[in-house]
Amino acid sequence: MSDTQSGQAAEITAGDNAAEGVPEGGPAKTADRIGSLDFIRGLAVMGILAANIIAFGQPFSAYMFPEAFLVPANDPGGWQWITQFIVIDGKMRGLFTLLFGAGLYLFMERAWARGETRWLQARRLFWLLLFGLIHFFFIWAGDILSYYALVGWIVLLCLKWKAETQLKVGLLGYLVGAILYALMMVPLAFVADTPMGEQPGFTEMRDDLVSGKQEAIAEDAVETEIKQSGDYGAFVQHRVEEHWYEPLANALFFALETFPLMLVGIALYRMGFFSGGWAPSTLRKWGWIGLISGGVLHLAIALWAKSNGFTYYGTLASFIGASPLPRLMMVLGMAALLVLAAPKATGWLGQRVSAAGRAAFTNYLGTSVLMLLVFHGWALGLFGELNRPQLYLVVLGACIIMLAWSKPWLDRFRYGPLEWLWRCLTYGKLFPMRR
Repeated sequence: MSDTQSGQAAEITAGDNAAEGVPEGGPAKTADRIGSLDFIRGLAVMGILAANIIAFGQPFSAYMFPEAFLVPANDPGGWQWITQFIVIDGKMRGLFTLLFGAGLYLFMERAWARGETRWLQARRLFWLLLFGLIHFFFIWAGDILSYYALVGWIVLLCLKWKAETQLKVGLLGYLVGAILYALMMVPLAFVADTPMGEQPGFTEMRDDLVSGKQEAIAEDAVETEIKQSGDYGAFVQHRVEEHWYEPLANALFFALETFPLMLVGIALYRMGFFSGGWAPSTLRKWGWIGLISGGVLHLAIALWAKSNGFTYYGTLASFIGASPLPRLMMVLGMAALLVLAAPKATGWLGQRVSAAGRAAFTNYLGTSVLMLLVFHGWALGLFGELNRPQLYLVVLGACIIMLAWSKPWLDRFRYGPLEWLWRCLTYGKLFPMRR
């Protein structure tokens, strides 16, 4: 249930979004871009790795369940787990989803100006789906590109609604989804971890939950053996034979979050949220209110999970069942504060973060390839070998690489490598790369 399954595109992909303003297909001038989108996307594409690094370097269950680590996690008291849960987990996915919605509408806004129709965006999403399926089956199970593409096709039907309608439907839909997630996931922890599971009528359910946990851990063991063995062919074969259904299953499960947030992102874009149309005092006030109140609620959930010993179903309930509403508060709060910060991020570091956002599609998939090389047995073979602090050092190294290459590349070329490829596939012709 990672953030990239979560996972880690919210117009990650929109690195070429501003390029749509030029009929010939050339890139937009810097002044034509919405800088806040690039800046937020750059931070999100780095933050998404911090969210997913545990599932890259340890069994997938370890993303939520600390006991699934194959080595001691080196996280006394679980405070690193708690910090990541509050600050990172779900927040990067939420930001990405908002940006995906904004970028999707921005693409169409400029396409409509040239007489194009939504079929162009549908074709663009088709290629995104193929990128996502390649990512899922050949690189990493935490892909989100495929289900972003599938949900994106549905969002296309809502593009011409009024912005107020999109915002209301998005927020109401998210609320309904949050309630359903809570009803699905939170009771599991009480049945599995409290005397409630011993009551008549619940014993069979508890037995099923125990079996479900054992099956998940057993599947982790199978994948661990394959990854550590260095047999890449067996890795791909296992994903195709045993997990072929997951891209669609993820789309269905996370649609209750993804679809509403895309609509909210579209509405906010149309209302000028990302482009300076809101008063700074309003952004600052509601940004801090959302961030602090959502953070406090996350802390309460995390302390509940800690008090129960970070059990399998307790952490599952925390991540999926209890946190969606506080997460929305934090995501919107973060977005507001980052919109405020973006115009001031003109220094050396700010420019490189924005460049990483412009090439975020390449950075997202490129990071997965890098992690494949770091952890799989046919490469460096570090899967299952690193504890939580050591995995965070891997994140730091990968972020340095993203910051190091993105700006020099974009100083010389119009697009990131995968942004260029995706654009060429969308339009069915080759675009010039060099400036």
